[in-house]
Amino acid sequence: MLARISRRLAGLLATLLAASFVIFAAVYAAPGDPAVFLAGGRDKLTPEKLELVRAQYHLDEPLVVQYGRWLGDCLQFDLGRSFKYSDQVADLLTARFPTTLALVAYATVLFVFLGVGAGILAAVRRGTWIDSAVVGGTTLAASVPSFVSAIALVALFGVQLGWFPVTGSGEGFAGTLHHLTLPALSLALGALALISRVTRQSMVDAGAADHVEVARASGIPEREIVIRHVLRNALGPIVTMCGLVMAGMLAGTVVVETAFGISGIGSLLVGAINTHDFPVAQAVLLVMVTGYIVVTTLVDLVHPLLDPRVKEAAA
Repeated sequence: MLARISRRLAGLLATLLAASFVIFAAVYAAPGDPAVFLAGGRDKLTPEKLELVRAQYHLDEPLVVQYGRWLGDCLQFDLGRSFKYSDQVADLLTARFPTTLALVAYATVLFVFLGVGAGILAAVRRGTWIDSAVVGGTTLAASVPSFVSAIALVALFGVQLGWFPVTGSGEGFAGTLHHLTLPALSLALGALALISRVTRQSMVDAGAADHVEVARASGIPEREIVIRHVLRNALGPIVTMCGLVMAGMLAGTVVVETAFGISGIGSLLVGAINTHDFPVAQAVLLVMVTGYIVVTTLVDLVHPLLDPRVKEAAA
């Protein structure tokens, strides 16, 4: 187990290092010169002033040297200063990250409970109209983009019915839940469809095992068979997929936060890209990639604990 954890941690660090370089290089390869933006635009911009700005912000150095300098600052939790706001990037992330984290957590609760519940119901009622309804409904939900579902939810529950606010993140626990219900539901719809499909198929595969047939022949109640034998053996793929979907939701907040006017890191990334605020864009992308890699690594470590067969196969 220690060797496995050590290998995964080494892979985590190597992946983070490669991802950080790709993020740094990709942002600076984007259209637009950061030196021009830092100098206040092209109006009355002389070549001497442009070179002075490049030297001040080390933009005249090779890309590898700039990356090394940036990475060293990131390791010291110094993410630089925003070109647009003139504030520390770390302060901007600290102010906005709790809102995004609350949105992702709310959406995770929704798609886990609703998706797993729908998948279990479809598997238990396999071949009936309930199974068909769940499969059809999840197929429809998976085919609708998040920005379309956001517009539909706002039009129905926000404008026509007036049940939920359509902008902002609210204050306090109850206010935050009220404001984030529609954004979280919009973010969770596609994930809900995927999780229900995975749950249904995992339950069907686990239910076809020989020991399940023996348990039914022995007269054990069906409810106990489903909980103790079928669902327990199907948890591995379900938990793995839930973890992967949750890890990818940080990137999905970009569309949802923009649609609902939420001040999170997703909308911060959109604003940073539009204004060529490179330090902010790099920091937000780094946080998103780091969150995804860390969560997927944890899921990979937990999977053998849920399914001993994976551990035996690896051994």
